[in-house]
Amino acid sequence: MNSSTPTTIIRTAALAHIRDRKLIQTRSVGKTAFYMAGGKIDPGETPEQALHREIREELDVDLVDGTVTFLDVFEAHAFGHSADTGLHMSCYLAEMAGDPRPTSEIAEFSYFTLAEYAAMDEVAPGSLKVFHRLASMDLID
Repeated sequence: MNSSTPTTIIRTAALAHIRDRKLIQTRSVGKTAFYMAGGKIDPGETPEQALHREIREELDVDLVDGTVTFLDVFEAHAFGHSADTGLHMSCYLAEMAGDPRPTSEIAEFSYFTLAEYAAMDEVAPGSLKVFHRLASMDLID
């Protein structure tokens, strides 16, 4: 984020799913950028509950019990929002119980290396932070 403190914070839960040393990213219908799979945390929901709900809603798949591991909270500018809007993203590693399929709100998903994602015309700052963290852990290329 920039040096000023954001006046609005969007709290989300995100999935860092890795396949063949690449990280999944989703593109919502009507959007051009790829983001972390997941979404906003509803009132009364824990981040992990939101993660399970959002992944079912976006990718029509459940997460495998016992594989959901908290990675970290990533803070960045909320891409596509005004400069005073920040992102507070609780990110989890997990395995999927089956093959993901985009639902009506997701136009497509793909798996990217750090270099592939960083080279795109539009990148979400929060996603890029997760890519860098996973690359530093030698989990993705």
